[in-house]
Amino acid sequence: MPLRDKPIALEFFAGGGLARLGLSGQFDVAWANDLDSMKCRAWRENFGAHGLIEGDVANIQLDQLPQRAALAWASFPCQDLSLAGDRAGLSGGRSGTLFAFMARLAELRERGDPPEVVVLENVKGLLSSDSGRDLAAIFRALEDLGYAAGCLEMDAAWFLPQSRPRVFIIAVRQGVEIPDALLSSDNRLCVFHTPAILKAQATLKSGVVRWYLPPPPKAPTLLADLLDPTDNAWWDANKLATFNQQLSGSHRARLEAIMGTPGRHIGTMYRRIRRKGGEKHQCAEIRFDGIVGCLRTPAGGSSRQFWLVVNSGNLKIRPINPREAMRLMGVPDTYLLPKGTLAGLKIAGDGVAVPVVAWLSEQLLAPLLACARP
Repeated sequence: MPLRDKPIALEFFAGGGLARLGLSGQFDVAWANDLDSMKCRAWRENFGAHGLIEGDVANIQLDQLPQRAALAWASFPCQDLSLAGDRAGLSGGRSGTLFAFMARLAELRERGDPPEVVVLENVKGLLSSDSGRDLAAIFRALEDLGYAAGCLEMDAAWFLPQSRPRVFIIAVRQGVEIPDALLSSDNRLCVFHTPAILKAQATLKSGVVRWYLPPPPKAPTLLADLLDPTDNAWWDANKLATFNQQLSGSHRARLEAIMGTPGRHIGTMYRRIRRKGGEKHQCAEIRFDGIVGCLRTPAGGSSRQFWLVVNSGNLKIRPINPREAMRLMGVPDTYLLPKGTLAGLKIAGDGVAVPVVAWLSEQLLAPLLACARP
């Protein structure tokens, strides 16, 4: 077995490897798994074929998992938990695959080789799914496996110009003495203990670890820094006319105010289905607050996003392209994208923001592991 300078991490539900990018500063992501063949191709193109197991997490054999893994990361499917989805919860066929991951943890425990730290990542809807019973089930399962856990809600907007709140459940082996520096208190509050987190954790019967994670020091990147100057897929006059018809009165007034303001302004737009008079209509909703709405997959509950660029009263609109979407996820331009536009957007929309993972890894996971594995 090769000598490793960093502790080993396992990347379950790996997608295109965005969690790996965030973890790699502190961990050696020596193993990964995903079911989606397109995402696995992207993973191999960027990180090589070694260590990736393509297939259902339920079919992974124990001898396929490395020994002495320090961290198990699982960004399990969100479709059944998302507020934009059908809210089937952990009983749904996609988000319910979390329990197959839990079964792999149980097997590692039986082998006498459980990871010291486990991280589960998903959408904010996890906190309220099935009236809180799904979150409680996760905490019970972790407790049964010998872990103590707590939640954080981290929005990518702390790091990037994208509103992307995500819930992180961080669990550590029971009995590990956690230093005060990694715990919040009444005198030292954690900005990632949002009201939704506090409300959800207050209902849990299992013991909850009150993690502390400092806010990041850097200001978010400007939208202007992310635009691809080579993309000229701007809408023609007919599409712009249709867009104007899809604006509500309040959004049209917002756009007119921006167009009457000197200088260059960059915003974004979603097209959503809204009900008017009992009928469904496609509406365009805009924002010019320097933040992009949460990126989703092209087949998600909301449609693809578009750039709006206003310059001296002139308006241009075009779709956000895959490279720009990856930049909004904190992915470097050296990342090799799939050839298809929708494939690239899917990897970004299904992924976890890289600097969020990096900050969590640096400030909490690595110090925590140093306590669990002195």
